Amino acid sequence: MSDQEAALRQIKRGSEELLVEAELVEKLKTGRPLRVKAGFDPTAPDLHLGHTVLINKLRHFQELGHQVVFLIGDFTGMIGDPSGKNVTRPPLSREQVLENARTYREQVFKILDPEKTEVVFNSTWFETLGASGMIRLAAQHTVARMLERDDFSKRYASGLPIAIHEFLYPLCQGYDSVALKADVELGGTDQKFNLLVGRELQKHYGQAPQCVLTVPLLEGLDGVNKMSKSLGNYVGIYEPPQEIFGKLMSVSDVLMWRYYDLLSFKSEAEIAALRQAAANGKNPRDIKVALAQEIVARFHGQAAATAALEDFEARFCQGAIPDDLPEFTLKADKPEGLSIAQALKQSGLTPSTSDAIRMIAGGGVKADGEKVSNKGVVFSIGSTVVLQVGKRKFAKVKVE
Repeated sequence: MSDQEAALRQIKRGSEELLVEAELVEKLKTGRPLRVKAGFDPTAPDLHLGHTVLINKLRHFQELGHQVVFLIGDFTGMIGDPSGKNVTRPPLSREQVLENARTYREQVFKILDPEKTEVVFNSTWFETLGASGMIRLAAQHTVARMLERDDFSKRYASGLPIAIHEFLYPLCQGYDSVALKADVELGGTDQKFNLLVGRELQKHYGQAPQCVLTVPLLEGLDGVNKMSKSLGNYVGIYEPPQEIFGKLMSVSDVLMWRYYDLLSFKSEAEIAALRQAAANGKNPRDIKVALAQEIVARFHGQAAATAALEDFEARFCQGAIPDDLPEFTLKADKPEGLSIAQALKQSGLTPSTSDAIRMIAGGGVKADGEKVSNKGVVFSIGSTVVLQVGKRKFAKVKVE
């Protein structure tokens, strides 16, 4: 395999779609460092593992010698990206955006090389573009073309309101690529329309169009929905080490491999070897431990990862849980899995779902050793979880 083929394989690893591959091959042939852009709107102060799928891919480009441009959308964050939303998202204030942006820089450098990363804010060019410039930019796209975007078309067909400022978002994101002269832009699969707008605007401004690389949206701990803080199925990268470790140990054996593919820095050969070991009878728990340690070490250091493992083993492997705990195989009560209230009731840990909810609210319920505070937790199909109510009531539940 040639160096160029190896580079392309690394770039495409774990990605969803590359547009246009032939164009990227030509860019790589030049031998010059490419400008690889990814934008993040600081809509919340902390990043979670779902965000890092994209940041990990930026790291791959850095390892190949390219220049990463980490764009903080302090201007577009005040508009609000409507991608995947069926309602208008309320814009953030300038103060909220700046406060959230402050924490992003230190978080991303847990993954990216600061020496190979250019951090920029898109207010730099939008504050000088002015009203007349924004009008000229808006003239580059039609309403009909905007309505081709899936979420816009669904809302329009359903009679749901679409605010005019929402049409500006894809144009602003596209103009970022013009301002930065991007060779490649990365984004989640829900960003595809916006990324392609960037290609069109670059052509209009006389630039070579950027290549577009989309990455999958990481499923959260429930194994069904996109990882999201609002759904409570997330792993925050600045959460305490023991919490990150415990959450990762709670995922299903199936979801574990998805996390390996999208989050681990192990080589494809190393992950393939782990899959083979699992097929040959290696305990999936041990493979999950290796992933949890890798992730904790990335954000908190190896000492914290070792301590998190010792804490986990003390709670789960050294008598904290009784050896003879009852085991139940329970049917999912929702399309995405089994609700925690039903799991507690059907396993006999609580007499009813209302009692289960009261115990959760009172802080008396744990799942795999972690206190449960969200009554909406759903355990995905195929997952196994140890539930605890109070100090002495335990049950091991498998969801089918």
